[in-house]
Amino acid sequence: MRILRPLSFSLMGVIILLLIAGSVVEQLFGTDAAVRYVYTAPWTIVLWTGAALSGMAYLLTERVYKQWVTALLHFSFVVILGGALTTHLYGRQGEVHLRLPEASASAAADAEADTASLALPFGIRLTDFSVEYYPGTHAPMDYISRLEVTDNGLTTQGQVSMNHIFSYRHWRFYQSRYDTDGLGTTLRVSYDPWGIGITYTGYALLLLSMLLFFLQKRTRFRSLLRQLRGQTVAAVAVLLFIAPLTAKAADGAAALPPTLNRQTAAELCNLYVYYNDRVCPLQTLARDFTVKLCGKPSYRGLTAEEVFCGWLFFYDQWAQEPCIKIKGKATRRTLGIEGKFACLNDFTGAGRYKLQPALMNGDKDARAADEKFRLVSMVCTASMLRIYPVDGSWYSWVNALPEGTPFEDWQFVKGSMEYVSLCIARNANGEAQQSLRKIRAWQQHADSLPTEWRFRAEKFYNSLNFVRPLAMGCATLGLVLFFVCSLLLARGRRLDTWMHFTLTGLMAALFVFLTGVLALRWMISGHVPLSNGHETMQFLAWVSALLTTVFSLGAARPDSAAQPQLILPFGFLVCGMTLMVSMMSSANPQITNLMPVLQSPLLTVHVVVIMLAYCLLAFVMLNGLTAGILWLHDRTSPQIKRLQLISQLLLYPAVFCLTIGIFIGAVWANISWGRYWGWDPKEVWALITMLVYAALLHTGSLRFLRRPMVFHLYSVVAFLFVLFTYFGVNFILGGLHSYA
Repeated sequence: MRILRPLSFSLMGVIILLLIAGSVVEQLFGTDAAVRYVYTAPWTIVLWTGAALSGMAYLLTERVYKQWVTALLHFSFVVILGGALTTHLYGRQGEVHLRLPEASASAAADAEADTASLALPFGIRLTDFSVEYYPGTHAPMDYISRLEVTDNGLTTQGQVSMNHIFSYRHWRFYQSRYDTDGLGTTLRVSYDPWGIGITYTGYALLLLSMLLFFLQKRTRFRSLLRQLRGQTVAAVAVLLFIAPLTAKAADGAAALPPTLNRQTAAELCNLYVYYNDRVCPLQTLARDFTVKLCGKPSYRGLTAEEVFCGWLFFYDQWAQEPCIKIKGKATRRTLGIEGKFACLNDFTGAGRYKLQPALMNGDKDARAADEKFRLVSMVCTASMLRIYPVDGSWYSWVNALPEGTPFEDWQFVKGSMEYVSLCIARNANGEAQQSLRKIRAWQQHADSLPTEWRFRAEKFYNSLNFVRPLAMGCATLGLVLFFVCSLLLARGRRLDTWMHFTLTGLMAALFVFLTGVLALRWMISGHVPLSNGHETMQFLAWVSALLTTVFSLGAARPDSAAQPQLILPFGFLVCGMTLMVSMMSSANPQITNLMPVLQSPLLTVHVVVIMLAYCLLAFVMLNGLTAGILWLHDRTSPQIKRLQLISQLLLYPAVFCLTIGIFIGAVWANISWGRYWGWDPKEVWALITMLVYAALLHTGSLRFLRRPMVFHLYSVVAFLFVLFTYFGVNFILGGLHSYA
């Protein structure tokens, strides 16, 4: 049965290509076409079935059942596929729309369903619907539908909210959306009595077999540990991203536009403001405003507070200042500017708004520039400055106040900031500061204000402009270490012990610093900081610093001539690269309340496990680059083979973490959206990445991967799938995971 091995792996290769083709079809013809004609098409099902059957037959011929943990691991995938097939064949999904006090006994089926309607075998009606908000804000925290089910004269009460389903006789109800008048709700309905159970059984077997795999004695993982004499080491460097490391030339010597003195500006930004659906320091708004406008949290030596106050109180002068960063050469030509920065007056001319034609054509760069123009307008007209709490809501002094507002409150809201402006015009900074302190004292009568320590913590966090210098420093140090250590490795030498431990101490200090930063952001936001790309990249830098410190200390043995010195370049480079990516997304890193669907604890586990996998896979890729450099110097170097063994060792926890992360995400999706797999682009490419890397764990069957340089080249190319899964999907394909 020699045909089974090439047949099994060939089918998996075809499946990978088919999944890639599916994402292309989705971009060209839409999601429905991709699902119908690619992902769930009959030939796709035949391919998955054939791959599963031929794979199990191949394992039997190879007598893998003697290693029962390995056999169980592979069998769990067959169970998962069986559950997916059962769901596809027998599961039903749809939606039911209920209104108070109406009842409904049927639901419209999804476009993917074979039937035009989905009948419920019982009556159901909505008894109450409510939206819960974060305290003191209008940001939704949860949507709650209370139901009453009538079945053969019996009545059952139920409740549906985000991440909390209601089940009745294998019918599962999920919160989907609600009517704008708050009197109706739409629930997603799923009936899958067998498929979910089979699939979850497969998930449980998979998790169990992966845990037992590391405990079993006779595995490839244990063999690698013995070959490497117990050194659990990661390796080397990245040449994929070398950013310019020279500092930018100083800003021009033109006179600065006027602004408040630093003390008065700080006093203004010490006020509370309702921003991003939460109450926070006005300093946060000032910082986000400056970063959005100028591309960084300062401008020509002025702090974010000074920039913000300059626009607020000296609009005419600032409208002539070229401080608005514009992307795209076409947009710059439209505005008539030569450099990267425009002034506000550049946006208009000859009685027209210059960006209007480009906006009508859907130009992305023009939309970004228009957003900045409108942001300035909202700040300078004070419509964003909702600093006055009145009757449970927050208002600006230019807003209309609710009817029945006491005259004293109305007078204070309408007159206090006007008086501050008058003091500033008279250069009476002392009076202005005193008035601002009175406004803050008035604000503190509001309910649901952040605690004083949390308020101060956020101001301290805003002052930590660390990302750019830290990213540049780590990348530079990592790059220098990479070349130094590669040269030493080629010559069979290593870093001096004192240098190794000094650099390890520096990495440990970086880990402690990043721990503090993430903890501070967690305390401020009230949730684990893993809700956007900026936060997940900082978390990945934290994981890299942790692993590098642990590996470096654990591998610093006097009898090792090469491996310990490779860990440090990897760590500093990965930290630098991830912080650089974090820096790129820092134009919109606002701390916000979580959307209701993101409040599940499964989200945290899902992201943490995936980020750990990505970090380990980055180390494997860097190992491959190092091996390539060594191969160019000496094709017979024994270190090339040793680097392969290290990469193989790291691949087991990396691929296992990636796999577990994917299926934890599937459980989360089932709880939140009513189905554990929706063929979203991020899901598809995560699956593709897992399958691509799974090949590297099968060098016993794929003999060409036993050759060290082929293995290393494959590991470098495979990392491109990781990069596309994390970045390419977000920027090219979109989908439900675009927030990440």
